Amino acid sequence: MLITVTRSGGFAGGEKLSALDTSGRTDAADLEELAKRAVTPVADGYRYRITVDDEVLDLQDPCLSDAQRTLIRTVLGVGG
Repeated sequence: MLITVTRSGGFAGGEKLSALDTSGRTDAADLEELAKRAVTPVADGYRYRITVDDEVLDLQDPCLSDAQRTLIRTVLGVGG
């Protein structure tokens, strides 16, 4: 299994891309199970795409900051 992760943002605004091939690793089964769990959507969870000018951010419940949750509720016009 090939697992790729890209990290961007932070104070310096840099980007880091790294890939890991689990073939031949002694921890391959653990990593593959972890990867499958990480990309599996939360049951009945919402997904959001927030676009502000040219910035695009894809999010998923329940991994929202308070600011993101408030903005989503305000823009969508939903409470609670």
